[in-house]
Amino acid sequence: MAASISYHNRKFRSVTNSETGEVGQETIFHYQQTEDLVTANYAGGDIRQGMLIAKADPSGHLDMRYQHLNQQGTLMTGMCKTVPEVLPDGRLRLHETWQWTSGDHSKGQSIVEEVPKTSQ
Repeated sequence: MAASISYHNRKFRSVTNSETGEVGQETIFHYQQTEDLVTANYAGGDIRQGMLIAKADPSGHLDMRYQHLNQQGTLMTGMCKTVPEVLPDGRLRLHETWQWTSGDHSKGQSIVEEVPKTSQ
């Protein structure tokens, strides 16, 4: 079942993140979607390379798992619940509640926003 929001071929950048998060404004996420399956590759800033996989529910909320290799050479893994918000200009803002499943297992919140098409 496809979600009401399509993440396909959208790019996102971090706006805010909790202190124990590793994603920053230099990190770019490139999302793809097929029906309710959402994937993304991400890199930049403290992240050498990362991948995520998520299941979208009918309202576009994501249940996500992610993994990346950071610039220090540490493999990190986590899980995330994402709630989308459609901005007045049609871009998406994603409100994320996450927890590491590696390292210190800390929890946090972050917001990522779709990069305007003119900036891509």
